Amino acid sequence: MKWFYLPLVLTVSGNILYHVSQKSVPKTANPLVTMMLAYTVGIMVCAVSAIFYPAERSLLSSIREANWAVWGIGIGVAGVEIGFLLAYRVGWSISVAPVVSSVAVWLLLIPIGILVFRELLSAWNIAGLVLCVIGLILVTHR
Repeated sequence: MKWFYLPLVLTVSGNILYHVSQKSVPKTANPLVTMMLAYTVGIMVCAVSAIFYPAERSLLSSIREANWAVWGIGIGVAGVEIGFLLAYRVGWSISVAPVVSSVAVWLLLIPIGILVFRELLSAWNIAGLVLCVIGLILVTHR
């Protein structure tokens, strides 16, 4: 149970560092060069972390197991990174852009989860969805 919250702690702390860093990139910096440098740092962090992460398979075996999803993750992450960088440059606030993005993603993932992955929504999930939509409207209202 002690490791149960570790992924959430990594996600939350990583997201905070990510958004503060994205918002702090100079507007004159080329967004694509910025992302290439960020990915280089990310690759180094993953390479060092892989040394300490218990692996069930060898590196070569893991590479062989990679499928189309790895390409999807790479393209998706690049879209997220460049999208947030550009959103902050055109004036989105750090307190609104991630919320709007997350709720919009959640709304679009619901039908995918139901249709593709056969996931179910409870009444509580639906109530939460309604509240998120209301919140999205309130947060984006000017």
